[in-house]
Amino acid sequence: MTRRVFTTLCGLVFLVNFGRVAFAPLVPEFQSSLSLSAAAVGSVTTLVWLGTALPRIPIGYLLTRVRRERVVLGTGISLTLAAAFTATANSLLGLRLGSLAVGLSTGGYFVAAIPLIGALYPSETGRMVGIHGTASQVAPVVAPTVALFAVAQLGDWRLVFWTLAAGAALVTLALWWVFRSREEPASAAPERDFRVALSRWRVVLAGLGVVVVAGFAWQGTFNFYVSYLLDKGLSESTANGLLTLTFASGIPAFWLGGRLADRLPNVPYLIGINATVALGLVALTYVESAAAVAAVSVLLGLAAHSLFPATDTYMLSALPPTGRASAYAVFSGLALLLESGGSGVVGVGRSYGFGFDPIYRGLAAGIGLVTLTLVGLYAAGRVPVPGGWRSAEGEQGPDAPPAE
Repeated sequence: MTRRVFTTLCGLVFLVNFGRVAFAPLVPEFQSSLSLSAAAVGSVTTLVWLGTALPRIPIGYLLTRVRRERVVLGTGISLTLAAAFTATANSLLGLRLGSLAVGLSTGGYFVAAIPLIGALYPSETGRMVGIHGTASQVAPVVAPTVALFAVAQLGDWRLVFWTLAAGAALVTLALWWVFRSREEPASAAPERDFRVALSRWRVVLAGLGVVVVAGFAWQGTFNFYVSYLLDKGLSESTANGLLTLTFASGIPAFWLGGRLADRLPNVPYLIGINATVALGLVALTYVESAAAVAAVSVLLGLAAHSLFPATDTYMLSALPPTGRASAYAVFSGLALLLESGGSGVVGVGRSYGFGFDPIYRGLAAGIGLVTLTLVGLYAAGRVPVPGGWRSAEGEQGPDAPPAE
């Protein structure tokens, strides 16, 4: 039965992430069918990612009152309604409200589902989070093809969102049936004190340290990837193909990265990933040929996407059971809010006349500085490690220091 829950969650996460990425390839259709400017449509894609960040901390508080299963089901229902609303949009306001609603429903999903997976598979969290992430990463790879088919062959971009609404409704119904069929709840009863989650600030801060700067740089890279490669003299078709290759690299990255997170010491592994992202960014600014850019794109895609299952595994392992879901929600909300500024910073830098190369080298330097700081703190024993907690009842994790 646990396997059925997980399989259904993988189906839902594909649809959740598809909802977030489906807007970008449809931008030209939004412009032509609704007579919108590029700037107006740009606000639509921004609202999706703003929406996915906003509910995470409030959902963390909700998880102190409601079981994770019910929150996951609620996000499936809200995604169904949000997608259906978007499919009926006939104005810029309607499209903005629809994209924000889709974003809000997707943000709530991750903060409830990831801790639920950790509860279902406590001894192989990294592997299962990686498989779950793999299902999610398939969405940005197939979304452009689905959008193109809906427009070119069926003649209506709205079919993308009607299909999403139907799929979300069916998978949510299936998940409800699986939860209902279990003899016991998939997760423990919710914690009642949100202050317990806030008391885990050391682990939350460590998690932010290992993911935010690299995630910030990644946001600023992939959103301008095509423009950057056009500046390098590559054709538009080649540039778009290389962007797809970068995202496709995330599929094996999630799959393998989660497994390595179970087998390697989490903090050194995360430090290594950060260093690889920095090196990949620097290399990207020096390569010129399509073949060389493709090789670096694969390296960068593998490293950047490996960061997320590794960080989730670290957080779920380093946080004690009490308040784990809420503390993860606080971490997730803060991380996404901070990372989302990457595109804005790169855009502002470009508007002031800076080239992509110095901007990306600056971002790589920032990652390098954080990486060196993490090395020093880890060597000094100042970074929380998985299993290094001790519960209020005196229970210790396997790597906890001896009691005083």
